[in-house]
Amino acid sequence: MLSSLSKWSLLALCATAPLAAAERIITSSSLNPCQENSDFSATLFNVAFTPNNRSLGFTVEAVSQIEGRIDAEFELFVYGYPAMKQNLKPCDNEELRGLCDMIPGKIDLSSNIDIPPDVMSAIPGVAYTIPDLDAVVRIQIKRIGTQEVIACVEAELSNGHSVDQKAVAWVTAIIAVTGLIASAITSGLGHTNTAAHVAANAMSLFGYFQGQALFGMVSVPLPPVVAAWTQNFQWSMGIIRVGFLQELATWYQRATGGTPTTYLSTLNRASVDVQKVKRSIDLDTLYKLTRRSNGDFGVEDERVVLHGIERVAFRAGIEPTNIFMTGYIFFLIFLLAVTLGVVIFKFVCEGLVKAGKMKHDQFLDFRNGWRVVLKGIMYRVILITFPLMMVLCFWELMVRDSPGEVVLAVFTMLTMIGILGWGSSKVIRIAQRSIAMHKNPAYILYSDPAALNKWGFLYVQFKAAAYYFIVPLLAYTLIKSMFVGLAQEKAVVQAIALVLIEAALLIGISVMRPYMDKKTNGFNIAIAAFNFLSAVFILVFSNVFGQPKIVTGVMGVVFFIYNAVFALVLLLMVLVSSGFALFTKNPDTRYQPMRDDRGSFIKSQTQLTTELDALGATARGEGKGTHARIEDEDDSYSSSSLEQRQMAAKEGAYTEHYQPAPPRTPVDGYGGDHYNSHQAAPTAPVSYYDRNSPAPSYGRTAEPPYRSGNNASPWQRGAGYDH
Repeated sequence: MLSSLSKWSLLALCATAPLAAAERIITSSSLNPCQENSDFSATLFNVAFTPNNRSLGFTVEAVSQIEGRIDAEFELFVYGYPAMKQNLKPCDNEELRGLCDMIPGKIDLSSNIDIPPDVMSAIPGVAYTIPDLDAVVRIQIKRIGTQEVIACVEAELSNGHSVDQKAVAWVTAIIAVTGLIASAITSGLGHTNTAAHVAANAMSLFGYFQGQALFGMVSVPLPPVVAAWTQNFQWSMGIIRVGFLQELATWYQRATGGTPTTYLSTLNRASVDVQKVKRSIDLDTLYKLTRRSNGDFGVEDERVVLHGIERVAFRAGIEPTNIFMTGYIFFLIFLLAVTLGVVIFKFVCEGLVKAGKMKHDQFLDFRNGWRVVLKGIMYRVILITFPLMMVLCFWELMVRDSPGEVVLAVFTMLTMIGILGWGSSKVIRIAQRSIAMHKNPAYILYSDPAALNKWGFLYVQFKAAAYYFIVPLLAYTLIKSMFVGLAQEKAVVQAIALVLIEAALLIGISVMRPYMDKKTNGFNIAIAAFNFLSAVFILVFSNVFGQPKIVTGVMGVVFFIYNAVFALVLLLMVLVSSGFALFTKNPDTRYQPMRDDRGSFIKSQTQLTTELDALGATARGEGKGTHARIEDEDDSYSSSSLEQRQMAAKEGAYTEHYQPAPPRTPVDGYGGDHYNSHQAAPTAPVSYYDRNSPAPSYGRTAEPPYRSGNNASPWQRGAGYDH
């Protein structure tokens, strides 16, 4: 059964393999110990086999404590399956006779030998093209006579093909950013419903990419295809190599009292093992073997094993001591680029309007209040980069690359937590005030433009009754980041914690369904379910269950396949929704109105055709020029300036229906003066206009019929207050 599974997994990977290669090659760059107290260890090991000319070139620098005649046994494992086993018998083989009688000391070997044709024919062709080949050669050295195993070494093989492709990283990054840009443009054009949906899906997609990157950062030994797949998403965590930025990070570390590593510049002198799947040695033992002193010969073993975050950095071509500064610099670049983009867009819009190339009412809200919009966008950038900065800051507290970087990590971590914590508390206070005054959290959350543009990124993706759900999401991100950043030396602890954290989020979203509609809830529930499944796979990879090696190999292939398919589906969904948002005349027709009636409260609704819309206009102060202020006056562009009132009048917000006569509010006893006073709602019974009756005409003396006290209010329907 297991053999059949391994064949199917090989076939599945073949489907993704390149059809042709310029030159077939199999290489190995590290020789790793596979038992404790091994008497043979390599500080440098490079082997390259090219089948086109049947040559095997190798360079080995090793230290041996073995003395006497030995025997050697060769084993080949492919995806954990024992494909070949052979006794080398060096004492009976002319080519290996030099290894028969071993003497203690340092060994330096460098040669190029020809491989016989019969050996070439035994190697399957698929071995040269399958991506992220999971093949390991193990050699056990035994004493002749007693057959005691005195040394064990392994070499991991690679054919140069991988699912870790720059094209994949670029495509995923472009589509995710396109979704965010599409939502911003759509919002500026007045399609708030579409903008909210596209932004929610783009943010969820970005979160999924960061989740995949975090799975690659755990210290659990990962199958090669899993490590390669998750590497495609490390851009979302700021792990991107740029040459001059690496020099800047190294300079800053040295200037602040740190000592940078030189793994990448000493690959020709030292062996660096990018940790993969455990074979026959536990993780703690592996760490003990990474830098072992051979006291008998005065030689220090320079072999280094990189795991977790260091493994990710090394694969990206970044020194481990530059990880934090690399992510931090890209956070600053992202924040600066977004800020400049918003400012440039503001002046471009103004220039086009003055030149007559753009209508005067296009992006009107953005142009009038771009400073508040900019603050909201900067806060959104902080939310997007919150996972990556938390992981890297916690990691920096553990490794302490330099005192300056530690101080920077603490300051950044406290600042980001403080900003998002303050924003979340602000949203909760606004919503609670709205409930107290109007029995509906959406009333003020969406009627005040300053609050919506500044803090809306924290709640627009949720239904009004779940305005607080950003707090559990931030707690989820913070706790997950703590385990990934702080528990790098405890792989099993990390794996168990991730399973529990992802399970908690999946249960919470599935039960509460906090997002704005069924489609958005389904989108996020699916992401949470796949993240939970991936966490279970990570737990299996930690070898906590002691499963056979082939199970780990097959599960690694399955992990790649189902995540690749799911990521493709998510990318297509976001791409299609972004396309509809940008290229259709009225994209709001694709989405049902929100059940919390938020659309009736949002400013700049030019067609007030329902009784609920008219009441929303009163809430915004468009009937009498009054408004309940939530934000400071300098943060709002909804204040009653003459210019903005004239602009609103041109848009049709002030019509002949809104005469100087006192307006009727949806809550009895509340006129404009009471509404501005921020007093709590009265305890007297509340009556409402009947939706089925003719729309009220403000300024007339006739009183419209009132809603029966036994019927649910339209202000309450869909906002979590159904009875």
